[in-house]
Amino acid sequence: MIDVNIMPFAKLMGVRLKEAGKDRVVAEIEVRADLCTTNNIMHGGAYMAFADTVGAVATVLNLPKGAGTTTIESKTNFLGSVREGETARSETTPIHIGRTTQVWQTKIFNPAGKLVAVVTQTQMVLPPKG
Repeated sequence: MIDVNIMPFAKLMGVRLKEAGKDRVVAEIEVRADLCTTNNIMHGGAYMAFADTVGAVATVLNLPKGAGTTTIESKTNFLGSVREGETARSETTPIHIGRTTQVWQTKIFNPAGKLVAVVTQTQMVLPPKG
């Protein structure tokens, strides 16, 4: 499994991979005070960064040898909230895995299993160097 700790921002946020395969990545993040906005709920940017991290992991698992990736587009729909002290869970699945781009959908859930955000992101496939 990929170690998200090689990504400094993912480590800072506390992203934990629970499952990582070519067709599905599952991760969790503990909602701490420093990831919150008012009323002790997870900040929208934290949802987006969480999803961007797991989408990047999913992409890397599907890259040709030596290739890289970068996010070129991301859209988030916020549907609910996760409170400080709770654990948010994400499930990332492919919409498109192509030669030059990959598109991933990440669903984020609260501890009760309620869908709280849906993120769709497009990753560019960067060719191997050299």
